[in-house]
Amino acid sequence: MNVPLLAEDGSSAEQIELSDEIFAAKVNVPLMHQVVTAQLAAARSGTHSTKTRAEVSGGGKKPWRQKGTGRARHGSTREPQWKGGGTVFGPKPRSHAVSVPKKMKALALRSALSSRMSSGGLFVVADPPFEVPKTRRAAAALGAWSVQGKVLVVVDSSQVLTAVAFRNLARSHCIDETQLNVYDVLRHDSIVFTRTAVEAFQQRAADLPGRRTAPAPEEAS
Repeated sequence: MNVPLLAEDGSSAEQIELSDEIFAAKVNVPLMHQVVTAQLAAARSGTHSTKTRAEVSGGGKKPWRQKGTGRARHGSTREPQWKGGGTVFGPKPRSHAVSVPKKMKALALRSALSSRMSSGGLFVVADPPFEVPKTRRAAAALGAWSVQGKVLVVVDSSQVLTAVAFRNLARSHCIDETQLNVYDVLRHDSIVFTRTAVEAFQQRAADLPGRRTAPAPEEAS
């Protein structure tokens, strides 16, 4: 497909070709949900911890003798039923990461990008020549591009000044194209690619495991 290549002032003098395989793929909502859930789970620190009866302090002495008091038998005041006692089956530090195949991640990312493209929330802009990073200039560019809501600006690793110019805007988040992920795409209303970033991403995405290749022609008998 061909989409307008926007200049900094919002004008469009040429078109840029985007891969239908990446930006016009079938949207798979359950797959995107699964990948986002796994991504959020992996982001959890997993440092929650409670103490068992073996870890809490005190309780070394039997509270009262075994028989003859008329009370229940107890061996320690650190038992779970006592105030200040240990916790049974409480959380312990662990990893919440869930394994997701690379092919599923690639297909989910293409679904997310295709969803944004179909809703008119994906833009490709000419590489802004920021000699000096100016946030005011970046804000004016977003207005000229008619970008709505929260904006994800995707740049190439070499476009450091562009990233610095956009990162201070309250409604924008700037990432490198190699860090593009399903969660960030879905949590932003609009996606803005620089020309260098989208070309690099398409080149890299062509080698991802989720890419569908045409079947090999059958050999003539």
